Formats: sequence, structure tokens, C-alpha cells
Amino acid sequence: MQRIRLRYTKRGRLRFTSHRDFQRAFERALRRAEVPMAYSAGFTPHPKVSYANAAPTGTGSEAEYLEIALTQERDPDVLRTLLDESLPTGLDIVEAAEARTPGLADRLTASVWELRLDEVDPEEARRAVDAFNAAGTVEVQRRTKNGVRTFDARSAVVDLESVKTPSSAADRPTGRPCAILRLVVRHVTPAVRPDDVLSGLRAVADLAPPVPAAVTRLAQGLLDEETGTVTDPLAPDREAAATEPQPAGATATATVPA
Repeated sequence: MQRIRLRYTKRGRLRFTSHRDFQRAFERALRRAEVPMAYSAGFTPHPKVSYANAAPTGTGSEAEYLEIALTQERDPDVLRTLLDESLPTGLDIVEAAEARTPGLADRLTASVWELRLDEVDPEEARRAVDAFNAAGTVEVQRRTKNGVRTFDARSAVVDLESVKTPSSAADRPTGRPCAILRLVVRHVTPAVRPDDVLSGLRAVADLAPPVPAAVTRLAQGLLDEETGTVTDPLAPDREAAATEPQPAGATATATVPA
């Protein structure tokens, strides 16, 4: 059995798709691309797809991850292209690597988020960020199925800063103030989400954006505690593939279905 790990995105309007919506779209893409999927045992077999730490509905992402199990070997790059062509624009498969090391989910310990606050003055945002960073704890509330829960949103935040420009020229505001925040947050229990940090900014500095924030996950992976950066979770698989000797007579790429 071959295992392939994929990085995919949620862009544009498709940031509003739920995780269940993406699951349905991805399983259709697997059928269209004629991927030789392995299936679970039991009365109702399902394709073996493992999703890891999906972004909340309504947030964009450049770094979502999943793993699939195949019954026949396929070249990861060819498979990535076939799947990307079978998905709608916005749900894009941007990277593939054969799983050669264990524990993908264990390497997703932190995320980097970008929060675009339209109609918020950048100086006001910087003052709120400074107040948040200076606080020892920032208690926020979130409504759950078991009622309202109160927890600390500050302890999971590794870094929060106000940056001068948006991440892309297409997102730059024209004629209106716009603040851009960059957030590095650990994956803890209960999970601290960007919305919780925004609630914390409101609590410590009365920062209340007049329109909903546009939130995008830029990266997720293993947190380097020394530098505070988030590393690429597929790098160990690529490194293992580069150092593993090729068997005699092996071809560079596997065959794909016609």
C-alpha cells in the first residue's frame, strides 16, 4: 500500500465551504481521476483518506493537509496534477509527497494566520496588539454545544504583530484604512482560533472591526520553539525520498491510468 500526503488550499469564495463539503468534492475528484484508492473494511467501505486539522468554515487557507492510501503505486506529482484538475478552482492541490516518515498529524503543532481588518486604522490595531501581547492572560468566551465556555486565548499565541502591507497586491485596500495582523498560534486544547484572538483584542483594547475579518491560514506545521517559526510538515518525507536508494531497474515515474 502506498500513502501519499497532499497540501491543498481554500481560496476565494470556496473559503466558505465546510469540511464536509470538501470531503464530498475530494471523493468525487478521486473517482474522476481514477485513483486506485484503498478502502476500509466493514459493511460500508470508505476510501482511506485521513484529514488533519481542517480550517474553520469561512476562513481561507494555503496549508491544509490530508493523506490517502493507494492499492497501486503512483507518481505523487502526476497524481497531484490529476486531482487538481478534477477539483473546482479555489480547492487546489498544490503539493504532493509520498509518506516515508510516520506521524503527519503529530507535526501539525502550530499555524500561521493572516487577519485582514478592513476599515480599521493600522495604528489602532498596533495599540491593540501591544495590549494583547502585554497581558498575562486574556479570557474569552465561546459558545459550544455544551454551553458557553471561558478560556485563556493568550497562552497559545506565540506571536502576534501588525504588519505594514497585505500579503498580496490584489488584497490591498484602496482609499480605506486596513490593518493586517500576523498570528502564530499553537494547536492546543481547547483550540484557540483567530476569532478567539479577535475577541481577545476586543476585551483588552476595545478593538471591534466594523466588518468581519478576512482570515487566511498561511502555514501550519511543527513549531520551532527557538525561532518561533512554523516548519514545512512535508519536508521530512521529501528528505527521506531524496536519500533513499532507488531499486535496480526502477523507473522515474509510475504509470497512470489512461
